[in-house]
Amino acid sequence: MLKGKKAVLFDLDGTLVDSMWVWSEVDIRYLGEMGLSVPADLQEEIEGMGFTEVAEYFKKRFQISQDIEQIKETWNILAMDAYQNQVKLKPGIRSFLTYLKSQNIRTAVASSNSRELIEAVLKSHRIDRYFDCIVTSCEVQRGKPAPDVYLEAAGRLGVKPENCLVFEDIVAGIQSGKAAGMTTCAVEDAYSLAQREEKRRRADYYIESYDEVIKEALKEC
Repeated sequence: MLKGKKAVLFDLDGTLVDSMWVWSEVDIRYLGEMGLSVPADLQEEIEGMGFTEVAEYFKKRFQISQDIEQIKETWNILAMDAYQNQVKLKPGIRSFLTYLKSQNIRTAVASSNSRELIEAVLKSHRIDRYFDCIVTSCEVQRGKPAPDVYLEAAGRLGVKPENCLVFEDIVAGIQSGKAAGMTTCAVEDAYSLAQREEKRRRADYYIESYDEVIKEALKEC
């Protein structure tokens, strides 16, 4: 999986950290304060969208009076405590990041989440020092499944797409990495178990834990 790779790019939620549950609670609280319930199709509709894109979607669909920046600020406030104090790392990720650092393989976070929450959770777990850059979908023209965020990350790292490996937990993210011309590895996550077979089919690799990647890498050494 790592053969010939000069950079490894990670999605955040469900990939680096076990955090998808946070957004179900945020949606319930945020819409509940307006007397609204969470529609059954909401997650499917917004999957892969960037933070700003989701705010625009919410404003239009639910006729929200707040402007886009106010919506995003409210979500950051609602989610911040969980990202700083409750969200856990995915199994094996700290050891994998340490290994990548030892091999001089560059790393980046390429996420649909807000920069505030990304930085908060990385600092909370003291893994921020492992990443050479962070790119959010708000910084590019199109969110996932478009390739923009991964191409931007590769560009900032100075690495060609074909020399990049992408880790993702949802189908839209895998599509984004593939569209960028990168090798993709799907990461198992409880939130996307219903997508397991499609993730296996679309990605080049599939793992349940990053320990699997380290084990294989050490075999090659």
